[in-house]
Amino acid sequence: MARKFRSPIDPYILMMVATVGIASILPATGMGATIANWAATLAIGILFFMYGAKLSPQAALTGLTHWRLHGVVLLSTFVLFPALGLALGYLPESILPRSLYNGLMFLCVLPSTVQSSIAFTSIAKGNVAAALCSASASNLIGIFATPLLAAFLMHTQSGGFSFGVLLDIITQLLLPFMAGQALRPWINGWLTRNKSSLGFVDRGSILLVIYTAFSEGVVSGVWHQLDLASLGTLVAISLVLLLLVLAITTIVSRYILRFPVEDEIVVVFCGSKKSLASGLPMASVLFAGSQVGLIVLPLMLFHQLQLMLCATLARRYGSRPMEPALPDAVETRVGVVSRTTA
Repeated sequence: MARKFRSPIDPYILMMVATVGIASILPATGMGATIANWAATLAIGILFFMYGAKLSPQAALTGLTHWRLHGVVLLSTFVLFPALGLALGYLPESILPRSLYNGLMFLCVLPSTVQSSIAFTSIAKGNVAAALCSASASNLIGIFATPLLAAFLMHTQSGGFSFGVLLDIITQLLLPFMAGQALRPWINGWLTRNKSSLGFVDRGSILLVIYTAFSEGVVSGVWHQLDLASLGTLVAISLVLLLLVLAITTIVSRYILRFPVEDEIVVVFCGSKKSLASGLPMASVLFAGSQVGLIVLPLMLFHQLQLMLCATLARRYGSRPMEPALPDAVETRVGVVSRTTA
């Protein structure tokens, strides 16, 4: 039987590229731009409401018992990445234009992913329960940490962190998220049962945000700043950034902290990821409309790179010989949890 061809590129990435192409050819202008902006604002609110409703605060709190593991993940996400981002600022503008550097810096202050971190940890036969805790904690903290780090390390709209930006964060991100958390006991079951259908809403909302952001970039002429050489440089820098973080998280967890391999996997995958789902709507809130297209471009490229590299790495981890499982639960060393929490 012939094997079914499977593209190495995530189909959702192809949809994003197609959305960018549509925005480049048919950007929203005039009344259409106004409607698109209002729709994107509503979509951002819906996204963060759904994130709040789906994210279990108990999972994040449970993770505090394995503080060393989760501390390393959070340090990688919110300290190591920003430090590497600041180091990139020393590259001359002839190599890394400031407009693209801002996008890389924003990428570096984002939280980790939830779904793909857990999926890759599962494929790699790692500590799935700990991955759930780390990824959840990263996203909960990222609601507050990402805007603050962006304000401290880079220039948001109007050159600073104004009251207007703070108000947008509260109304478009925090309040919908908290509303989702508050209603979670009543609607989480419905969300779980309709997960497939709501996935179209989730992804469709992000595509709408992309279309609006890139439309504003096209109308303002910002894309004349980007050529093929700059795009190639951006891909190369994103790849080096990802490889550096993968190497550092592996060395720290394996040779310095001597974590068991199951916990090393959690640190490597949760500590090296950046969330496209959170980053796109946050960028729309934090930055002026004409800047958003170039700001999110490094994130879109990095997202595809992390999927390809981490998929390969997960398969390598997963192919290792496994020790026989214990009959019940539980080794008491840090990071190994009982079957009941998995």
